[in-house]
Amino acid sequence: MFHALQGNERAPLPPAREPEAPGTSRKAPAVDRPPQTTGTARTAPPAGTGGAPAGREAYFDNAKYLAIVLVAVAHAWEPVMEGSRAARALYMLVYTFHMPAFILISGYFSRSFTGRPHQVRRLITGIAVPYVVFEVAYTLFKRWADDDPQHPFSLTDPFYLTWFLIALFVWRLSAPVWRTLRHPLPVALVIACLGSLTPGIADDLDLQRILQFLPFFVLGLCLKPEHFRWVRRRAVRLAAVPLVAGAALFAYWVAPRLRMNWFYRSTSAPDLGFAWWTGPLMTLGLFGCALLLTVAFLAWVPGRRTWFTVLGSGTICGYLLHGFLVKALDYWHVVEAHPWLTGPAGLVATTVGAAAAVTLLCTPPVRRALRCVTEPEMRWAFRKE
Repeated sequence: MFHALQGNERAPLPPAREPEAPGTSRKAPAVDRPPQTTGTARTAPPAGTGGAPAGREAYFDNAKYLAIVLVAVAHAWEPVMEGSRAARALYMLVYTFHMPAFILISGYFSRSFTGRPHQVRRLITGIAVPYVVFEVAYTLFKRWADDDPQHPFSLTDPFYLTWFLIALFVWRLSAPVWRTLRHPLPVALVIACLGSLTPGIADDLDLQRILQFLPFFVLGLCLKPEHFRWVRRRAVRLAAVPLVAGAALFAYWVAPRLRMNWFYRSTSAPDLGFAWWTGPLMTLGLFGCALLLTVAFLAWVPGRRTWFTVLGSGTICGYLLHGFLVKALDYWHVVEAHPWLTGPAGLVATTVGAAAAVTLLCTPPVRRALRCVTEPEMRWAFRKE
């Protein structure tokens, strides 16, 4: 989801580039290379943009950074939230929209993908290569840190958060198909509903998530710059306050009653032990809730250049690396050894620690160090155009 254009909040947004994964950007003009995207128009920033670099929109870099912070914090809450109804409610609230927002932006920056040679190269180097590299890295880390030397390696069964890379690969390849349909979003919703009642497909490329999150990517493909300008109006920002407050109260009420598996979109209704009709019902209901909260999130994202704007181009690193820290908490039984982490002080410490860690992982030095695996050029592997 991740190209960030530049520009002023009031100026029209430049044409979208192709997206990058939770936050990748090309060396020269593209951001979200998949993680994320390819191709952005380079324009000189209008007056008042705060000096944002040409070719990037500060608003989208801000959104990418804030979204990746929410992703990391929610992952860090998993081992410490049990026993706290409030923490579980916050977890459910964040999980309702943090990945949908990420995916929607990825779809928005995939609008120009048509399968041209340079776009296919970006798809391979920006998504496929990081997927393979981090599948190996996470497998080796589990074998070492969890004392599980026989843990199998599989390219068809994404490990932990690498599912997003393979999903984005599939979604972007399908972008030209969705642009040819008259009503792409309703079709994507039907496919998501069918996926939610189809058991046994979760282990193959995490197909369950690919299908159930598909509508957010397709919606991003359908969006135009004026939609983001509308979201950032003052009236929408004000309306977002009671919306989020109401959602938080509802999450607190439903927290003990609702299974978290629905938010992961990784399991079908029959596999969860529910009647078939609950799958489409929950798919449509969660889509509506996620869309409303995503609008509220995007409404609050600052449009000006801030101290964290530069971190938006490094969110792919933050996304792929923070998983090692979260898994280390699990493999090394940190919570069991320090029970205070499950209390209020521990939840605050975990939240601050996760936000600080992912922020450091998004910094330019880390991005440069990992460029060989997250943004490799690999000219030797491709034919010259």
